[in-house]
Parts: sequence; C-alpha cells; structure tokens
Amino acid sequence: MNVAADSCFIGQGSEMVDRFSSASTWERADARWPNHEQRTLICTRVSDETHDVRTFVFSTADGQLFSFEPGQFMTVSAQIDGKEISRCYTISSPPTRPYALSITVKRTPGGVMSNWLHENMKAGVELKAFGPSGVFTPSSGPALKSLYLSAGSGVTPLMSMTRAALDLGLNRDIVFVHSARTPEDIIFRKELAALCGVSGKLRVIHICEAPGNKADWSGPVGRLDLELLMEHVPDFRDREVFICGPAGYMDASRKMLVDSGHDASRYHQESFNFAETVECAEQPACAPAGQAGYTVRLARSGREFTMDASQTVLAAARKAGVPLPSSCSQGICGTCKTRVLEGSVEMKHNGGIRPREIEKGMRLMCCSRPTSDLVLDL
Repeated sequence: MNVAADSCFIGQGSEMVDRFSSASTWERADARWPNHEQRTLICTRVSDETHDVRTFVFSTADGQLFSFEPGQFMTVSAQIDGKEISRCYTISSPPTRPYALSITVKRTPGGVMSNWLHENMKAGVELKAFGPSGVFTPSSGPALKSLYLSAGSGVTPLMSMTRAALDLGLNRDIVFVHSARTPEDIIFRKELAALCGVSGKLRVIHICEAPGNKADWSGPVGRLDLELLMEHVPDFRDREVFICGPAGYMDASRKMLVDSGHDASRYHQESFNFAETVECAEQPACAPAGQAGYTVRLARSGREFTMDASQTVLAAARKAGVPLPSSCSQGICGTCKTRVLEGSVEMKHNGGIRPREIEKGMRLMCCSRPTSDLVLDL
C-alpha cells in the first residue's frame, strides 16, 4: 500500500484511520510476546550514547520477532550478587524494526541493575526479560499534531515513537523538546538531527541547564518554562502532549500546561517511575476470623496455593513461593497482567491495564483480590 509521505491517515470508506496511533498496527499474531512470559534475550551490540548512557541491542535466542507498541517498556532480570534483580526499562527501538530490540540505560550511582548492565552486558551475553508492557503509547492519544517533552533518560519512549513514525514514512507534525543537564548529556542528539533532515515536520529543541564544556552552545539555557514554550511552540495548546522524565519535571510541566490553557485530557505522561520500584507490603500470614479462603490454580504449570481476600494475588503467590512476573506492584506498569480463566477478582488499578484488556479477561495480579476460587493462565 502506498501512502502519501505527508499523511498519517488512511482512508477507509467514510472513515479515516490513524495507523500510527492504532494498537492494531503494532500487533502481529505470529509475533506477540505476552508480558507475563519470560524469554532469553541475547545481546548483539552495545553503543555509547553519552558518557554515562549506553544502548543495549538484543535479539531472541530462537529468532522470534519482537512486537510491541512504541513507548512500551519491558522488565529485565539478572542474578546479581546471588539475588534475582528485576528492573523496568523503556524500549528505545521502534517496533518497525522487529528483528532487534534495544534499551537505553543511564548509569545511576548506586543503581544495582544499571551498573551491572554497564559493567557486564556485551555481545553474546544473555539477559532474561518479560514481554513489553505499558500504556504510554500513541494509541492513548491519537492526534495530527504532537508535542513530545522529555528530560534525561525519559527521552527513550519518545525516541521509539519518533523512529516508528519516520520508519512508516509518515511525515507527522511533531515538536520534540528535550531537556538535559549539559550538551554532553543530550541522548540521541546526532540521530535526532538526522531525522529532522528526513522529516520536514519534525522539529527538535534541546534545552540545557548549563552549557557545560561547550562554549559555543547556542541553544536555550535553563529549564523548560512557559516563555520558552511560547517562543518555540506557540501552538502547543493545539497539540497532544506526551511527556516522560523525572517526577518533578513532569509535575512542573503539567502545571505549566494546565495553567496556560492546555486541555488536560490531551496530556499523557509515563506514570511509572522506574527508579522507584517497590516490593509488595507484607500481607497477613493467615485470614482474619471469618475471612473466606480461596484456592488459586495456575493452569499451565499446575501449581496451586491458597489465600484470603485480604491479600492481592501477587502477594499471596510470593508468600507461597510461587513466582509471578511483576515489577512496580502498584497497578501501574502492567507487568503482572494475567488472564483469569475461571473465577473473579476485585481489581483497583492505577492505569496499568486498558479497558479492552479487561474485557478480554485480563487482570493485574498486584492489585487484584479474589472473590472466588481462581484459575489463572500461567
């Protein structure tokens, strides 16, 4: 199918479908990787992006293609000092290049996983990972005009979106505003400049807190504020906003946008703070008096455990020594998303699952409590 380079929409009768913002664009039945399924990835390449940021490229051991939506993340696991450590990282590569997948990781002082990856990951080294998760994707806010805001390593999901749009040959109207400490800390700087040369409607603006060692830095210096936004993106109120970065950066940016009249319903942020992964709180060892007890059976593995309604399924499984995929334990990341084959649960989530997934029987185990015996697709 030939698509005009300046159009991101395809006509279908009287309807217009935005294929970039449609989840079905990124789904291939023969290449789906469920987020509850752990696979072995093999590192094929490591490249330096800045002095403390590296990109790690992976393929699958069996040659399986990767399928995900741009903006999603995955949970990686490794044995570090005798312990199984898991962390979430946004996928920086686009789904339009399905034979490889990459994560771009900033080396954080004291960061167990980031330091391990920087010190140990090289071509040929294996890494365990659960399938892609997350709802910070173009399908959460279809639009003709977008504003991408990022700070630090928050650039990664927006880079995946940008790469995907250009790979599809869609000359989308995107303004990409990235904040960094200094010019030396700008991730993907050269590539973004090159992409601007390919797409006439992609504009990239870098803001640095300080010029660092670049005496010739001519870009904006300071932090993102309304004056700077009005100067470089005067039509920002007409744009769908996608933002990712430190919590303080996102909070300040959201307030700035809302106070200046931007429609809050057109604001989308990566709500999971990957640096603050928490464990489930300890649950009661036994049910309170009169509390109903339930049996949970895993259909594929055949494992079984009992629990009560005061516990989440994830917490009860951990207490019983039954490993379930998980990460944030707050109903945000979606890593523990599982289909309930039999029975029912009460679920209170924080955005880590979509209505269409709930309709298909999926539930988040970290924030689901049973109301009957359960059979899970695990």
